Amino acid sequence: MPIRWSALKVSEAADKMEEQIKLATDPLEKAREITKEALKIPHLPQYVNQYFYRLCGEIDRAIGGGRIDPVGRINAQLQLIRDAIPEDRVQAERKAEERGDQQSLM
Repeated sequence: MPIRWSALKVSEAADKMEEQIKLATDPLEKAREITKEALKIPHLPQYVNQYFYRLCGEIDRAIGGGRIDPVGRINAQLQLIRDAIPEDRVQAERKAEERGDQQSLM
């Protein structure tokens, strides 16, 4: 059965999402560094310390880079989107677009 949605448009949307994710990653990595530095504050009570660890963990889960989640949930979801695109469809649609063919609705 032929595909009815545009694999090319999904691929292009994934590319745009990835660009924005990269823009958000740098500030989050900087926040993680600051959080790790805050853990070095002398005589920091354990009940405050745990919040810094949790924040580091949340950043790791979101963007990756930690021991527990090296990829990150955001990048993992983006990869799932890319994996859902049939491998040959993006190229086929690009070639059809270059030739001026219209995408079949059937």
